[in-house]
Amino acid sequence: MGVRTNSYFIFSLLFLFFPFNLPISLGSDTISANQSLSGNQTIVSSNGTFKLGFYQTGNSSNYYICIVYNQVSLRTIAWVANRDTPILDKYSSVLKIMDGNLVLLDESQIPIWSTNQSSAASSSVVAVLGDDGNLVVKDGFNSTQPIWQSFDFLTNTWLPGAKLAYNKRTRTHQYLTSWKNSEDPSQGLFSLSLKADTNEYVLLWNGSEEYWTGGSWNGKIFNFVPEMNQNYIYNFTYVDNENESYFTYSIYNKSIISRFVLDVSGQITQLTWLETTRQWNLFWSRPRQQCEVYAFCGVFGTCTQITESFCNCLKGFSPVGDWNLRDYSGGCVRTNKLQCGNTSVANQESTDKFYEYPNMGLPDNPPSVASGSAAECASSCLNNCSCTAYSYDNNGCSIWIGELLNLQLSPNDGTRRTLYLRLAASEFSKGKENKGIIIGAVAGSVAIVLLLGVVFHYNLEAAKEKLGGGGFGSVFKGTLPNSTIIAVKKLESITQGEKQFRTEVSTIGTIQHVNLVRLQGFCSDSSQKLLVYDYMPNGSLDSHLFHEREGQVLDWKTRVLTTMRGTRGYLAPEWISGIAITAKADVYSYGMMLFEFVSGRRNSEKSDQDGKFKFFPTWAASVVVEGGDLFSLLDHRLEKNADEEEIKRIARVACWCIQDDENHRPTMGQVVQILEGVVEVNPPRVPRSLQAFVENHEDIVFFTDSSSGQSSQSQSAHSTASPRASSTSSTMISKS
Repeated sequence: MGVRTNSYFIFSLLFLFFPFNLPISLGSDTISANQSLSGNQTIVSSNGTFKLGFYQTGNSSNYYICIVYNQVSLRTIAWVANRDTPILDKYSSVLKIMDGNLVLLDESQIPIWSTNQSSAASSSVVAVLGDDGNLVVKDGFNSTQPIWQSFDFLTNTWLPGAKLAYNKRTRTHQYLTSWKNSEDPSQGLFSLSLKADTNEYVLLWNGSEEYWTGGSWNGKIFNFVPEMNQNYIYNFTYVDNENESYFTYSIYNKSIISRFVLDVSGQITQLTWLETTRQWNLFWSRPRQQCEVYAFCGVFGTCTQITESFCNCLKGFSPVGDWNLRDYSGGCVRTNKLQCGNTSVANQESTDKFYEYPNMGLPDNPPSVASGSAAECASSCLNNCSCTAYSYDNNGCSIWIGELLNLQLSPNDGTRRTLYLRLAASEFSKGKENKGIIIGAVAGSVAIVLLLGVVFHYNLEAAKEKLGGGGFGSVFKGTLPNSTIIAVKKLESITQGEKQFRTEVSTIGTIQHVNLVRLQGFCSDSSQKLLVYDYMPNGSLDSHLFHEREGQVLDWKTRVLTTMRGTRGYLAPEWISGIAITAKADVYSYGMMLFEFVSGRRNSEKSDQDGKFKFFPTWAASVVVEGGDLFSLLDHRLEKNADEEEIKRIARVACWCIQDDENHRPTMGQVVQILEGVVEVNPPRVPRSLQAFVENHEDIVFFTDSSSGQSSQSQSAHSTASPRASSTSSTMISKS
């Protein structure tokens, strides 16, 4: 009995003199003064949207205190506390309240991160994870005044409710900073902030070099961001008072999960979560082109918009850093040292020489040197041990001292110049001309694909897995020697195929965009013609629009987002009429595709009732022009769950896109502005070809191929009016 009494007494003493940190209760959104977070413990916002805990980034072995999306199946980090000071063991590290601050202790119980506020210590201080993803430290549960909040210390993600701000009193910025690479959240080289002296926000490289701006605020939008008018999802607000200026936003529909991220690419991106695809959908990004990001490829690196990797080292240089993690900031290092100053004839073999790069976008503001010839310009560079390159043309002689930054290779567009890169003589093979041209990266639009065509060889008999087919042939699944999966399009119609072949090779071959299927190469051997594209594992768009299985039906918001990406659709009349093809032919195709986005069915389908073909654009155009029920055009599977104004906008621009006269069709730039709500679109006219279809909808020939005598619909004696016949003038758009 005495032993038991003594045990209780000793336990009571231990409890009094050695206070315990209690573990976080399941589902709690708060860390109190007597609680701590460690190991797999987390706190979750009261609405379940966000969660805070110890997490790894990618394949890294480091751990960080992160706020992540709790209801998104793909782990997505919204904020990182100790981004520059990771820990290795989450079980022996602790996040707790100490002396009025939220503090992270590492494996040795040494503080490595803290909210670092000088307010008096209080036992009532708590840290609460809000429903908006804001981690707030405050003095008591009922306090409305934060001591510290994560929204004031943004990392790379800008959540709704957070501010991009400039404090006029303290002259400090509240800004986004990119991660160093895809697995390292430490501060990268790119930042997004408001300028102190103007009401515009800018993207900066290394905190100094401005490479993109949103333009001035006009009271509604930033001038260079007209997409802000597309506000059915976002409500943007700009505030400017005597204390601060800031930019913030909210989301109308709280069920939509969206965020802005300053990517490691240096681009500010707007992403929306699509549960149907379980991935983040890119809604908007700036700069549009990757190579518009300043010094993206680092020193002595070249950015090439027409190659998959974007970045390559100049000849005689090799990459430095984690290029495989999309961190190109380390640039490239020279593999062979220059023979500085050794320019004598006797030592010609060891003399530095120049490698020629045509079509180069050169660094800004090079020193100009008085020189009467190209030889004198080259000599001026060789005689300066710090000179690394020169350029000579009608603009005179320019030389570059030290590191080369922001180099861009591209097909010749008339604005590029030739750069002569200084290299050690050992970089050049004996007996060969001492200059080189990187043909594969800078050749013209056709030449680059011609080179790619040499690389690809295919055995047609081995192509067994057919992905689909179209008017010009079949598409098969294939594999390159490096195990890359591709889609091979075999052109089967000789007359049409050759025309399509020439067009795709000369235009699509140089187009690079994250939302476009890229042409990898081609093969041309007599009548055998192949086009090699990136493989799309999710299938083509038609499978999501026309498939009857419920799980594959795209909802309306997904369709609206997709319309702003663009794809190829049905053929314009001029493809068959023999008239020269222009960019407006693709506009026509895009218009036809927009109709299918609305209806969720193919434009030309056989009726189940009478077995006759019905042409949806005919009916849709009449409904739009006559002001009929727009919801009657909508995919019945959506059950009218769509925005009527958006339906009208899409249907109207679709009608304008398929006008017979290509001069009455909008440009794709205008189409994008209309879809984004930047400009208003006027009611269209029903195209003459569709009017003829209405007059005799049972047997009209919509298009006739004069070369084959075959029609796209049932045979008829009627003919379609020429797409370039004269017509009355029409006005499509007006400024909103």
